[in-house]
Amino acid sequence: MARHDLLAAVDLGSNSFHLEIGRVVDSQIYPLDSLREVVRLGGGLTSEKRIDRATQARALEALAKFGERLRGFPRQAVRAVGTNTLRVAKNAPQFMREAREALGFPIDVIAGREEARLIYVGVAHSLPVGSQQRLVVDIGGGSTELIVGIGLDPKLTESLYMGCVSYSLKYFPEGRIDKARMKAAELAARQELAGIAKAYRSAGWQEAVGSSGTAKAMAELLVQNGFSAEGITRDGLDRLRSLLIKLERADPDRLPGLRADRVPVLPGGLAILLAVFDAFDLEKMSVSDGALRQGLLYDLLGRVEHRDMREATVSEFVRRYHVDTAQAARVRTFAVRLYDSFVPKTEDNADRQMLEWAARLCEVGLSIAHAQYHKHSAYVLSNADMPGFSRMEQQRLALIVLAHRGKLGKMHDAGLEGTDWLLVFALRLAALLMRSRSDTPLPPLLVAGDASGFTIEVPQAWLDENPLTGAAFDSEAETWKAVGMRLAVSAVSERRAAQIAKSD
Repeated sequence: MARHDLLAAVDLGSNSFHLEIGRVVDSQIYPLDSLREVVRLGGGLTSEKRIDRATQARALEALAKFGERLRGFPRQAVRAVGTNTLRVAKNAPQFMREAREALGFPIDVIAGREEARLIYVGVAHSLPVGSQQRLVVDIGGGSTELIVGIGLDPKLTESLYMGCVSYSLKYFPEGRIDKARMKAAELAARQELAGIAKAYRSAGWQEAVGSSGTAKAMAELLVQNGFSAEGITRDGLDRLRSLLIKLERADPDRLPGLRADRVPVLPGGLAILLAVFDAFDLEKMSVSDGALRQGLLYDLLGRVEHRDMREATVSEFVRRYHVDTAQAARVRTFAVRLYDSFVPKTEDNADRQMLEWAARLCEVGLSIAHAQYHKHSAYVLSNADMPGFSRMEQQRLALIVLAHRGKLGKMHDAGLEGTDWLLVFALRLAALLMRSRSDTPLPPLLVAGDASGFTIEVPQAWLDENPLTGAAFDSEAETWKAVGMRLAVSAVSERRAAQIAKSD
């Protein structure tokens, strides 16, 4: 990936949308510009889990503004992600198409634990380097991420389905606050936290850090109202809870430091934060300037400087699932060679990188069972936590792996499209020809293709010596025919084979 002096991150949160632009100097990122739009995407979720049209309109208007600011940025210098609301909304795919058009850049929906990892990266880069273990808590609009880590390395990551927008709407309708409502909200949050509290407390930490809007707003409120000298404290939260119950609603005129845009989401955020303090027996929490968008910038910088977290994840999966690395290397080398015969090699080719990862991971399912192993591989890649990968990247990777053997009939409906078919062809042919799992030299091949299908020229003498592979070619042709694509395998003379070898 080419180097870029400016990088940009877009966070489509459930409460607010953020754009952060950073300047890269000596592998550090310095803030250059930022934009924030309060969209309340999570507040637009209907009872059927669909984002209503009015909320979509606000979101698209915000993204159009961001798109104007990002005009002229290279695609590789921008990373945009959607979080909890876009993970759960049933009409997210339709909205995402419009959102990408408004922004002018791709948008990935990331899994909860990937969001947690990126949040930790952002927080860790904003704090002094140290050896102490930290608990990081990020209360967003629709989810809360909790991470325990040391330095830049997250150890435990979790995302829970509770946020300041969703809890405020559910437990404090019309903004009314009373003791019973607050107790119900805190109890619900404690129940969400119960599943992870033991493991997190066993891991331990020396410092608790809050990030993002809820933590910052809460710290500001506590200081402005004299409930805390600095940061967030248990006593300060208790005093704020009592005051809100007394006031019966969050009133900016009677609560110094409360911004108008935080009013609708304050009670839900406070209830969750109180539950976090109780569940983890906290007395105080500092507040970080780092958050998801800063984590996105540093993760993007890693990709630019060839420290891609996705590459580390692929290597870890190869190790964890005991992949035959020699066979994976054979398949990868041949598949990429085939791909390069169709597409000129460039530094930033995401399709080529996807093919390499698919070739290395297509046999992870063998650790489960040999029969139908490609289905096991695809299931693992679809459902496992894969740090660095967005949900869409994981699904695409899983589909290519699923299609690398067996029938192709269902792949159209599954979502394979466009350039995916070339990746599938390259991977299928590599797996077919490397079936012996040996370094036996392959014959010279000439491969060509277009939208209608592919052609392969193979020496007749080699086909005569390898009838099993010849039969496999015949079967493969029938497989492609089932999806309306042509695969023609032609046996050629020794003279033609020599010409192919010379041109290879």
